[in-house]
Amino acid sequence: MGANPVKRTISSISGVVVIVLYCIFTFSSLALYPAAYTPVKNWLSDLGNSTNNPKGAILYNVGCILTGIALFPFFIGLYEWYADEKRRKTAVVATQVIGCASAFSLIMIGVFSENYGWLHDLWSEVFFVLNLLVLVILGAALFTHPRIIKAIAIYGFVVAVINLMFLFLPNTPLLEWFTVFTALGYVGLLSYNMAAK
Repeated sequence: MGANPVKRTISSISGVVVIVLYCIFTFSSLALYPAAYTPVKNWLSDLGNSTNNPKGAILYNVGCILTGIALFPFFIGLYEWYADEKRRKTAVVATQVIGCASAFSLIMIGVFSENYGWLHDLWSEVFFVLNLLVLVILGAALFTHPRIIKAIAIYGFVVAVINLMFLFLPNTPLLEWFTVFTALGYVGLLSYNMAAK
């Protein structure tokens, strides 16, 4: 697995950029939210609603678009996990394809904010379903990979379970927060693993 260290660095950096972009734009939007906001009662997408958050909505929506764009090099960079076993490589390639589709759906969430009603709901559902597929397929591909840090592999499956719970309990805003931020944590841990090994 003698990967080009420059490419590996770029792949790892893109994961960090994803986390930084999403957090900066999300929490900047939250700071401008005019009413009382709590993850127990409010969806993340409420931050992008220009009616509810007239000053901060643009920040959240632009953040989703930029984060989605930054996810493309992250998912493409998963080629670092290719292995000699055909089954494992096929699973990683599938993750790359589904991951890029997930990144596109996140962009569409930013383009079609909560103000667009069913269009926003559609892209949100697509994003969370694709996100779950990424977590399950990649988790299965990497669990016994010789380069994976075992604790990170286990964490990936925990995130998948949280994502699955959110799909079955869709009217739970706090669970959405856990789903998104634990997934971001997984991106960061994979970026670290790619840089470290």
